[in-house]
Amino acid sequence: MDAWSASLTIHPNFPMPKRLSFYFAVAGVIAVTMLVLRLRKSGPESTPVVPPPQSPYANSIGGRGLVESTNENVRIAPATSGLIGAVNVRVGDKITKGNILYTMDDRNAVSAINVQTAQVGVLVAQVAEAETLLADRKDQLDRSTKLREKNVSSEDEAKRNLFAWQAAQRQLDRAQADLTLAKARLADAQVQLSLLTIRSPRDGTILQVNIRPGEYTMVNSEETSILLGDISQLQLRVDVDESDAPRVRAGCTAVAFLKGSREKAIPLEFVRIDPYILPKKSLSGESTERVDTRVLQVIFRFKNPDFPVYVGQQMDVFIDG
Repeated sequence: MDAWSASLTIHPNFPMPKRLSFYFAVAGVIAVTMLVLRLRKSGPESTPVVPPPQSPYANSIGGRGLVESTNENVRIAPATSGLIGAVNVRVGDKITKGNILYTMDDRNAVSAINVQTAQVGVLVAQVAEAETLLADRKDQLDRSTKLREKNVSSEDEAKRNLFAWQAAQRQLDRAQADLTLAKARLADAQVQLSLLTIRSPRDGTILQVNIRPGEYTMVNSEETSILLGDISQLQLRVDVDESDAPRVRAGCTAVAFLKGSREKAIPLEFVRIDPYILPKKSLSGESTERVDTRVLQVIFRFKNPDFPVYVGQQMDVFIDG
């Protein structure tokens, strides 16, 4: 009997196909184990292209700051929805309070003013007519009263003249009320026309222009029509994690670095602490950052450095804790 036959005779309950499946399963387990062990091994630490900035304080509070204009940016929005007629400014323009930023299509507003103006004219004529009628009724009432005193006319005629005079008085009152209402509507139409001219609420520089002539703009649009700010001096709005909020003190010193830079430090001057913890809005883009983080906002002011700094730029901030 050869070896193959002997193996079949010795192991009658363990045929050859099952033996091969068993060996393959063991080999698979070993391979998966080796792969897991290999993946668990940490590779060599990568050297950052730009070393991160180092805090100059022994006990510091880290935060991420967003550059904004002094007294914050102003988001200009229309008072009513409609078509853009003309845009009078461009990005970078320096403007003063009251300058026209843009105008909206005013054809409907002008038409409403013309209608109300004509209505006022009609009601002025009606008031004059009512005044004339009242004067005539008053004259007839006076005549009938004198004739009644001399027993020339009847009492019934005198009463009819009195009632006619009273009716003329009510007609004049109504005409005057209608005229007052028409003038109020005319004033409202003029206000609606003035709202179609968007003016600057203060001095500043145009930072963004997101509208074009002929576009339709909405009152509650998510996109700001025009962004205005005073960039003669910039400030930094720093988000401090709520866990570090108790360590922040009024008048604290701080220093900022441009994002990705550690060489050019910008000294900061404390302005105020906004006493309200709010959800973090300006995310850094890091994979470990949580969107449900709540932060305390601290405002600092800084002098314009000798290198470019732009509104909306992020900075790494270290606060002396």
